[in-house]
Amino acid sequence: MTKYVLLYQGGTMPQSPEEGEKTMAAWMAWFGKAGSAILDMGNAFGPATAVGAQLPDSGTNGYSTVEAANVGAVTALLADHPHLAAGGRIEVHETTAM
Repeated sequence: MTKYVLLYQGGTMPQSPEEGEKTMAAWMAWFGKAGSAILDMGNAFGPATAVGAQLPDSGTNGYSTVEAANVGAVTALLADHPHLAAGGRIEVHETTAM
């Protein structure tokens, strides 16, 4: 099995506490459906500081880590992800053992 980092970009933020509760419930339902593929549910990102070359802002606002047989299995797992439903984008990065 291979480990993948999911980077969440864009999407809309909940506009009320009630909407926030619905959004959180959708995320938790997705994590439950993904089951043992989830290695780390991850976190949202706060303010960022960059060191090095000036690059365009990616708008990355959080991450999760999953494990799957291949990238196709990961993309299938993401088919009904709530971040996509909120208009966001998910970058999938395969990790490489060092």
